[in-house]
Amino acid sequence: MIKNDIALEIEKKSEFNGAKSLAIVENILKALKDALALQDKVEIRGFGSFKVVAKKTGYGRDIRRKKQIHITQGKRIKFRCGQELKSIAPKPGD
Repeated sequence: MIKNDIALEIEKKSEFNGAKSLAIVENILKALKDALALQDKVEIRGFGSFKVVAKKTGYGRDIRRKKQIHITQGKRIKFRCGQELKSIAPKPGD
């Protein structure tokens, strides 16, 4: 499912037209991006939560040059699934 598919679902289930539905989706995603850029935790009840976590420094391996390389510290976004989403997700092996 892509952003346009989400907008189409909003259009089907509400009285908004396609352009308005797409604008709603884009505004929601922009709000999520802005909050994560400020390193705020974003929680959507029943769906899950997003938060920015620190990534450790360490060493990796450059396979082509067969050398060890230093990996600098950084940040990444971590998603934790909500309870309702967990309950509908397929189990491993299904």
